[in-house]
Amino acid sequence: MIGSIVKALEILEMFRPDEPSLSLAEISNRLGYPKTTLYTILNTLELKGYVERGKNGIYSLGTAIIPLTQSVRVNAKIRDRAAPLLRELGDYSKQSVYLAILDDLVCLYIYAIETKHRLLARTAIGERVLMHYTSVGKSMLAFLPENQIDVLIERHGLPRATEFTIVDRENLKEELATIRSQGYATDKAEHEPRVYCIGCPIFDADGEVIAACSISGVDMQIVTDHRESLAAAVRYTAQEISRRMGYIPSGDKLIWRSFDNPLRQVY
Repeated sequence: MIGSIVKALEILEMFRPDEPSLSLAEISNRLGYPKTTLYTILNTLELKGYVERGKNGIYSLGTAIIPLTQSVRVNAKIRDRAAPLLRELGDYSKQSVYLAILDDLVCLYIYAIETKHRLLARTAIGERVLMHYTSVGKSMLAFLPENQIDVLIERHGLPRATEFTIVDRENLKEELATIRSQGYATDKAEHEPRVYCIGCPIFDADGEVIAACSISGVDMQIVTDHRESLAAAVRYTAQEISRRMGYIPSGDKLIWRSFDNPLRQVY
């Protein structure tokens, strides 16, 4: 545990709707920390915009808090709307199921239904991974503007996770073109050895890609013999989540075609 981070969080938790402003002395008296220690932490929080200091030396929460609360609401909204559909997908596929959001050009896993066959003991929830070597990441990346794809490559590069990771810019862009055409992405042991995935993008009411869902397992047939049936199931699930987020398919985002609910069938 990092003491300075704990103290910073305790400071932020001091501010309440009925007491939105506090002096350094008040914060020190209530938390029991020296004023010098708190002053240093408050200066850092002020620099980052998480607290504001008035002319009278009174502190209050800063505007940098607002985007964080909005992100939490958006994450909870999509998770809650997606959860029943993802459970149905997991029951149908008998594979692990994941929901990841686009977070500053990386994937952030916010929901998972993991089977006992997952090779890694830890859960993926809360994990942030690069976009070019996962099916959720590539499915989102394929529907981002070209300039954002270039920014991502410049910022993060294309590091190798396994021997199958795509590490060449042109090869990646060819893969993204295929994903845009077929509406789903595959991960053929590109992120974790002997793990295979199919992922599909999720759009919001503005037609922007905001998330992706996937199935994942250790059976190579996920991306070979069972690929078409499982891809249809993941696409249907992503489509229904998108609709619950207010999305109406149109134009170049019309990646889904009319078909019966594949989750009601046996593959």
